[in-house]
Amino acid sequence: MANIKIPRESFEKDIGKLDEKMQERIALFGTTLEDFDEKEIELEIFPDRPDLLSYSGFKRAFLGFLGKKTGLKKYQINKPEKNYKVIIDSSVKKIRPYTACAIVKKLNLNDEKIKEIIDIQEKLHNTLGRNRKKIAIGIYPLEKIKLPITFQALEPDKILFQPLEEDKEMSGIQILEKHPAGKEYASLLSGKPKFPIFKDAEKNILSMPPIINSHLTGKISNKTKEVFIECSGFDLKILKKCLNIIVTSLAERGGKIYAMELKYKKKITTPNLTPEKRKISLENTNQLLGLNLNEKQLKTLLEKMGYDYSKKIVSIPAWRTDILHEVDLIEDIAIAYGYEKFIPEIPKVATISEENKNEIIKRKIAEILIGLNLLEVSNYHLTNKRDQFQNMGIPKKQEVGYLEIEESKTEYDILRKNLTAYLLKNLSKNIDAEYPQRIFEIGKVFNPEEKEKLSIALAPGNFTEIRQITEYLFRMLDLKIKFKERENFPPYFIEGRVGEINFNNKAIGFLGEIHPKILKNWKIKMPISLLEIDLEEIFKEFD
Repeated sequence: MANIKIPRESFEKDIGKLDEKMQERIALFGTTLEDFDEKEIELEIFPDRPDLLSYSGFKRAFLGFLGKKTGLKKYQINKPEKNYKVIIDSSVKKIRPYTACAIVKKLNLNDEKIKEIIDIQEKLHNTLGRNRKKIAIGIYPLEKIKLPITFQALEPDKILFQPLEEDKEMSGIQILEKHPAGKEYASLLSGKPKFPIFKDAEKNILSMPPIINSHLTGKISNKTKEVFIECSGFDLKILKKCLNIIVTSLAERGGKIYAMELKYKKKITTPNLTPEKRKISLENTNQLLGLNLNEKQLKTLLEKMGYDYSKKIVSIPAWRTDILHEVDLIEDIAIAYGYEKFIPEIPKVATISEENKNEIIKRKIAEILIGLNLLEVSNYHLTNKRDQFQNMGIPKKQEVGYLEIEESKTEYDILRKNLTAYLLKNLSKNIDAEYPQRIFEIGKVFNPEEKEKLSIALAPGNFTEIRQITEYLFRMLDLKIKFKERENFPPYFIEGRVGEINFNNKAIGFLGEIHPKILKNWKIKMPISLLEIDLEEIFKEFD
């Protein structure tokens, strides 16, 4: 979560007096009023609404909720002018492959507006950008830049510029070692053969994302009237959304948006504020919310939340990142209708509750493993092909049997087939943490049928240790297992250091040591032993 601070004078001038009724409306909108005094209002913004991370974005949405300015807000995007281009060099493909860019003119900046720009930039970095891992944002004074722009990657010793708030030039490596921002975000670039940079037509470096801007070309001031904006990262869809949030926020402050031509293999133009279209069912809405809305009421409620609606189709603002399903629209309808108006009802059914037997077994397994000083983790059901197959050494022809998400809005677009890949990902994200790291997960996989599995990973670990833990676990469950050699086993194990686990004469999984090639894919330097078993046969034993 992130907090934003709004001058109280601006709020009461633009929106209304902050009396008890207004405070209640802020809470019902889904934003928490953290604190306020005579000068300032502080609001807590939930992670699913990064478009509210500036006063401009909050004001636009909240005025609609109050019924003052409803419907989908439209902004004009002016065509690219001469040299409004960004050339994306192939050298960034394996470093930081994508960018989305725009220019905003006719800005009238003061200290308050500059602070708002810096605040939304940092809050988007920390939330949508996952602390700059997924997204890095740069905002530059256009008067100090010669267009067109080039986005490329260079060897660190060939990068030389004066970083923000420094009085001398530094190389790429020196920035990571000596600059405060460089030291804070060094892990995002360390070990890479090349670092990404933006440079203008006169070869002046604008920034080295995701670390720092140039002091000469990357610092806006009260005199700045026009800005160049870039968002760089690994998911072009998310970068476009991030750019849309920023440019519309500046447009709310009177700025004029200009598109830029991005030269990938195929040319594209950003920003694009064309609304997404999604169907919504009045029947589903009423069923989920327990209401009896008609078509006209549905339209009114959707428009209060900043959408347009016509003939069962909702037009979704291009700056909304949280609308992935019809249910998300229905949630907004509930907010617009008012949670305070819902009347709680006791279902007209009589049931006797009992804990699911499978849950009891899973809890017992977890307690045994925690007693062995293992830490339980819980990961997403969604993953991607890179983590599920490529990093695990799965041949291309074996990338089958998975369930894919249609029109996924993120890089996570398939359901996981096992727990192993996620445990290795957990360990890869914690290579700087203290060892040993002993983790386990009990969770669902989809292969493509849904099953419950258990996976354990030890770092450092060996075959003997993971076998001892497995034997102890089954002994505590009063179950008998056997270990067998097998020629066909998952390719991420080391041959000769892997075994099949049999229960009731059925193979339920494997245990062994992870192959060094796979550890290298995950950038893990410790030997790892790992177990993954199917729990379905164990559940049957306790029926």
